[in-house]
Amino acid sequence: MTIKKKFTGVLILVVGNSGSGKDSIISGALLKYPKNLKEVKMTKRYITRPPSEFEDNYSITSDEFRAMEQQGKFALKWKIYGLNYGVPVEIDEWLKKGHPVIVNVSRMIIDEARKIYDNLRVVFIEVPLEITIKRIKDRGRESGKLLQQRMQRAEKNQKLPGADFIVDNSGELDTAIDQFLIYLIKCVKNNQYQ
Repeated sequence: MTIKKKFTGVLILVVGNSGSGKDSIISGALLKYPKNLKEVKMTKRYITRPPSEFEDNYSITSDEFRAMEQQGKFALKWKIYGLNYGVPVEIDEWLKKGHPVIVNVSRMIIDEARKIYDNLRVVFIEVPLEITIKRIKDRGRESGKLLQQRMQRAEKNQKLPGADFIVDNSGELDTAIDQFLIYLIKCVKNNQYQ
């Protein structure tokens, strides 16, 4: 049995289908986040794909990923769409210092993350399927088989029953940002370990 990591900071995992607006909601909320509260930390993920102008990640090769994995450099990791994703273990240092930490992750890592981290919340960004499909197509990042995979996955994953909080991003982005921000502030203020 794994002993859960108990840190003073709360780890907030943000999940949602491709095109749900996760990055836009997170960055929008951080711009409005009160300066008098404990500083929120964000980390970039390591991904085994070429750099993209659309996402702020560390682009590495599969060999580099395996080496980092063997060295214990990832707090969380998963594989989807043929790509490896890793969240750097630096988040543990921030959590130890009481910082709230936000990470954009795949829903497939939630159960594992709940086994590892005690002070964890999951936020699901919910968007109607027709809007999700339009956004995936409009952003033009994927085509062919990969585009079909993302659309099929979106269709299968319209809900997340185990989420601690759901943000409705079917309307104005600012409304979704404010929903997330209110929940983030609540998590920080009600953090049972502080």
